[in-house]
Amino acid sequence: MKVLVFVLNKVEKLDELLIELSNNGLKGATILKSVGMAKSICNSAKKEESRNIIMDSLKILLSETDNENRTIFTVVDESQEEIFYNTVKEVIGPISKENTGIIFTIPLSSVYGLNKN
Repeated sequence: MKVLVFVLNKVEKLDELLIELSNNGLKGATILKSVGMAKSICNSAKKEESRNIIMDSLKILLSETDNENRTIFTVVDESQEEIFYNTVKEVIGPISKENTGIIFTIPLSSVYGLNKN
């Protein structure tokens, strides 16, 4: 078993992704609102009077993107991991595309309270 974490940048695709994951047998996940480091730095720089050229460049670069991401995490086995990746590719497109998101897994030694219905 693994914890699978997906930071989704394309928030507008969240509902479609969750429906397709459910249709493919992945029923349980937790979704959190999240903000990336660069966006957070940019927002902090807006509050300060003395900004530098790097912060101004970040502001311009990030002004075209949504302020928030969605971080989805779920517990999966190896077969579900592959289903998750394939569903993301189908709904979101290749994860290698810039400003799409990032997926990673963390191995679990034990899990309690997981309903396998």
